[in-house]
This record gives sequence, C-alpha cells and structure tokens, in this order.
Amino acid sequence: MALQKEIWLADIVEPLFAKNTFAVRSLNHSAFVSHRTVHVPNAGTPPAVEKNRTTLPATATSRADRDLTYTIAEYTSDAVHITNAEEVELSYDKRQSVISSLRTALADKVHLDLLDSWIGGANSKVVTTMDNDAVLGLMTAFDEQDIPQTGRCLILTPAAYATLFKSLSNFEGQTFLSSIDAQRGVVGRLYGFDIYQRSAVTADAASNVYGFAWHEDCVSRALGATELFTDDQNPLYYGDIFSALVRAGGAVVRADKKGVLAVKSK
Repeated sequence: MALQKEIWLADIVEPLFAKNTFAVRSLNHSAFVSHRTVHVPNAGTPPAVEKNRTTLPATATSRADRDLTYTIAEYTSDAVHITNAEEVELSYDKRQSVISSLRTALADKVHLDLLDSWIGGANSKVVTTMDNDAVLGLMTAFDEQDIPQTGRCLILTPAAYATLFKSLSNFEGQTFLSSIDAQRGVVGRLYGFDIYQRSAVTADAASNVYGFAWHEDCVSRALGATELFTDDQNPLYYGDIFSALVRAGGAVVRADKKGVLAVKSK
C-alpha cells in the first residue's frame, strides 16, 4: 500500500463574528464597569418662563430629578481544553486561535446584549418597509424632539439595509455610497444618519425589528477589559485550559426616551 501523507496548512480558518464598531457611538461609562450598578441622574422639568413679569416676588418651585440605573453584567466563556498532542503536533498555533476566539465570542455576545438593552429601553417606530421614506420619518421624529443634527446613528439588519439601498434613486445611491467610512464601520449616510449594518440587531431571531436609531448622547456603554484565565499543564487534563471573563452593560440614558427609536415592522 502506498504511503499516504497528511498536509496541515499553517493557518486556520477562524469563525466569523458580527461587526461592533457601532458601540463607540454612545456615552462611555466604562470607568464604572467595576461597579454593580451605574446611576444616571436625569434633570427634571425646566422652570417656566414668563414674558414681562408683573407679579413680584416670583414663586419658587422645586425640580424633581430622576435617577436612572442599569446593572453591570458579568460574561464568562466556557473553558476550552487543548491537549498536549495538539500543542506539539498541529502546524498552526491553536493556543492563540483559542484565545482570539474567546475574546471575540465574548465581544459578540456583549454587543448584541448592548443593542437589546438600547432597543428595550426605546419607543418604537413602526414602518411598512425599511425604505427611503422610513429613514425620512426617523429624521422627522428626531427633529420634532430637538435632537442635535450631528451624532445621529442607525443600525440595520442586512435585509433591511438591502431594502433601503434598493429604494434609493441612482443619484441618492451614489451619494449614499460616497459617504461610506469603512474605518468607522459606517456603510452609508442618509438624512443625517450614519448608517451601520450588523448580521443581527437583537438576540430574538423571530423579532420584527429592522434596526435601531439613536443619538450618541442618548445611550451608554460600559465595557471592561477581557480577563483571560489559564491553567497550563493541568495534570488531570494532560494539557492546558483557557477561559475568559468580561464585565459590561449599557442603557438608554434619558427618562423621556428622546433620541432613541426601535424600528419595527409592526
């Protein structure tokens, strides 16, 4: 019988994960990620203004502020075991591959939960389809809320993004594509919104959510550093064991829910 040779490439095809560049478009509360609860004070109703006041002294009123809170969660990966044989026999570096996958898997889960937290704290904007008119409606809604013109963002599922792009005229499509900023993850700009795309915007696969519109000062993120745990040369497993942990959280930070809209089909 002829001798058969096995060939292992030096590189390994890694798993694919969603893009998470959208998260930087939010208030950064990461300095508080070591705490259990984050408090976000919200100012109460502003005082009334009277023109040509005739009655003095004026009446003093109190202002009732609100304290919004959200909880920091702890995310942990399953442990991964690498045998001694895998360490010495494989042509690729499985240790580095495992460590990279642990970090990326945690980030994927954290950012999907972050979007769920934002969407769960927002009012809904129901649209028939995610087209040009739908984005125009989001712009109008934000304008009516006095949301600043700069800092508006919209994240869409791939299907919703494709529907939106198809609805654009040739000129609108060219302008849209010319505004792509790959480094920031922006896949287009329309009616003042920097548009992002992600394979999923909610953990609920059966959800009717097309996407989420927000202003970067109306949502927050708190992302900690990923902690890596290792047990090298474990005598019971005859190899090395790895796991990872990260603390994270985030929320809508305005009690009046201005500047945040979950875009749904019904």
